[in-house]
Amino acid sequence: MDPRRRDRTRRFWCHDPTIHREDVSRWVRAYESAWRTAGIEALTDLFAPDVVYRPSPWAQPVSGLVALSQFWEAEREGPDEEFNFRSEVVAVDGSVAVVRVSVDYEDLTSGSWRDLWVLRFDAHGRCTEFEEWPFAPGHSDGHERSS
Repeated sequence: MDPRRRDRTRRFWCHDPTIHREDVSRWVRAYESAWRTAGIEALTDLFAPDVVYRPSPWAQPVSGLVALSQFWEAEREGPDEEFNFRSEVVAVDGSVAVVRVSVDYEDLTSGSWRDLWVLRFDAHGRCTEFEEWPFAPGHSDGHERSS
């Protein structure tokens, strides 16, 4: 093998982040805490500046931290929104994790949601890709292709 090629390969693998189940659990707790907190300051600790966030597999992605901050504020009721949140880390492989999430809102019109999150992390533990697979009986959100 050409030594220059081997050196490039070594540099690539040194920067491939590996995340652990405990790191993902901690990140999900921080995500929930940020959702329950006024403002968007916590997002800089959770997401990389160039994050790509898909609110459903068919939705157009929200790209970048600024756009995600605007999306975040538009989607939530506010820090006083009442809901029960449960999560379980289902799988972790390298820099990718899958999390099962259950959200039961006190407001009956919002109902109960079940999600799968597919997350990719950078070497700093920030999310670079977030893809939600949401489901709630009676809601079309997340189940329609975008045009």
